[in-house]
Amino acid sequence: MRLPALPVVVAFVALASPVHADPRDVLRNCQALLERANQSSAEKPSEADIARCRQVVRDWTLRDSRMLVDEDGKPLR
Repeated sequence: MRLPALPVVVAFVALASPVHADPRDVLRNCQALLERANQSSAEKPSEADIARCRQVVRDWTLRDSRMLVDEDGKPLR
């Protein structure tokens, strides 16, 4: 008995794909990584991770500046 290839491939991709974290968790993790990068420790993050996290923080800063309401729907201004 031979299984059709398409369902097997779809199942594999669904199981192997990474789960995307909550965007706010990504922001918090990036802020923590940047804090660690600024400290003088032996274990520094890679330059690629630092650049990616700087971009995440920059995007969130721009996003927050365009927001009219907070997470609860209350006006910011």
